[in-house]
Amino acid sequence: MDRLKDLYYLRFDGSERKVKNELWKALCDNFLQNYIERQATVLDLGAGFCEFINNINCKKKIAVDINPEIKKFAADNVCAIIANCADMKEIADNSIDVVFASELFEHLKNTDELLATLTEIRRALKDKGRIIVLCPNIRYLADKYWDFIDHRLALSHLGLQEALLLYNYKIIKIIPRFLPYTTKSILPKSSIIMKIYLKLPLLWRIFGKQMLIIAEK
Repeated sequence: MDRLKDLYYLRFDGSERKVKNELWKALCDNFLQNYIERQATVLDLGAGFCEFINNINCKKKIAVDINPEIKKFAADNVCAIIANCADMKEIADNSIDVVFASELFEHLKNTDELLATLTEIRRALKDKGRIIVLCPNIRYLADKYWDFIDHRLALSHLGLQEALLLYNYKIIKIIPRFLPYTTKSILPKSSIIMKIYLKLPLLWRIFGKQMLIIAEK
């Protein structure tokens, strides 16, 4: 676990984390909030630095990660839980309106762990509850996908769609090319540029390396 903590800090220093948070706020305010009601109970799975859950507007916020450092980054109104994504005993059945997972699935050990995670998410979701996934798309990243030592599972939008359908999720939206690969990419580098980027889907088709998939229980 100490190595995981070290990796987080090695990859993003303090100034980079500040920029990331600004980008996430813009992403939440100008895009993701459209799919999340203000009265929803939202679970951020693999929350990391908690940029999403701290910035999204909802009634109840839960952050789950295997790294204890999550408690340091979660805002005061966020319930931080240390747990594996495939075994969330503290989350009650049918209690969550939206599960959000960003930069998580590519870190799972194998397909079995992914399917176990999708099963656990389905257990936690209410009827008609949603899962929103942001994930690098191997189809557009064959040359860079393995540049990160903790990337283990390669997924395309079609492969992830198949996994969701296997567990009877209803696909609401698929954007194969949405965000750039990382915040270290050329675009976007500020909240203002992020807002512009989100309004211009043509840019997604040029710079997008991550997929967005929204599905419903």
